[in-house]
Amino acid sequence: MLELRRLRYFVAVAESRNFTRAAERLHVAQPALSRQLKLLESELGVELMRRTTHTFELTEAGEHLLERGRELLREADALEATLRGFGAGEAGRVAVAYGTSAAYDTAPRLLAALGELQITTTVASVAEILDGLIGGTFDVGIVRCPPRFEGVESWLLRREPQGVLLRREHPLAARAEVDVAELAEETILLHHRDANPGHFDAVLALLGDVEPRLELRDVAVDFQHTPVLAGRAVAIVGESARISVPPELTWVPLRGPVTLEVRLLARALNRPPAVTRLLARAQAVADELRWR
Repeated sequence: MLELRRLRYFVAVAESRNFTRAAERLHVAQPALSRQLKLLESELGVELMRRTTHTFELTEAGEHLLERGRELLREADALEATLRGFGAGEAGRVAVAYGTSAAYDTAPRLLAALGELQITTTVASVAEILDGLIGGTFDVGIVRCPPRFEGVESWLLRREPQGVLLRREHPLAARAEVDVAELAEETILLHHRDANPGHFDAVLALLGDVEPRLELRDVAVDFQHTPVLAGRAVAIVGESARISVPPELTWVPLRGPVTLEVRLLARALNRPPAVTRLLARAQAVADELRWR
């Protein structure tokens, strides 16, 4: 089998057309270089160069090996760089899953800043994300108010201010901020608890003694906020949802301010280097964006 080290020696000599210069370029002794090239010819069973006292010329086989050898060395160097990139977390695929609320702004802005990695994305429920992290389907999750889950670690990504999404003609729409007590007579749009128990409970907790009517919906990316647009309900959502608000709606912050956490999730063990790199970079981006 052709040994890359000896091929590299041969190419250096063939390009330099001088053993002394090639030996200096390779930082090896000239006798050792000559010996390695003889071994290369012996292994291949073909003469690669015809030597004279002061110079040499390449044989037809040598000319062919020089041409193809350069290509092989370039490919080998590129392969080595790529593999080292995997080890350093600079290359590799990372599967990221996130909840519906992160689809509006948090995930797109974060992932846009991580363009050096190959990232695939999926919108999923919290249960699906947690199962996918443990099972290996997903590498990283972005979730509001996630529960503690064995085998999964979490890192704070964003403390997101919460507000009320409502129609522009709603009596509360002109306020600079809304107190949660003013929502007592409203119907609140909320996902089913099974989709994200932590977020469901957090929203009810921030309402305190207020016991509003609830309109529950399935998890779906609804950029139109259809039930709110129809006037059937209002919604408590993070400020990131404002990016997709239709002109008929407005977002008014809750008095407090009131914030809920968005966190990064990943397996506690056996994380590929690319995932470790993404997690570190994501937290740096969060700091740059003053999300936390």
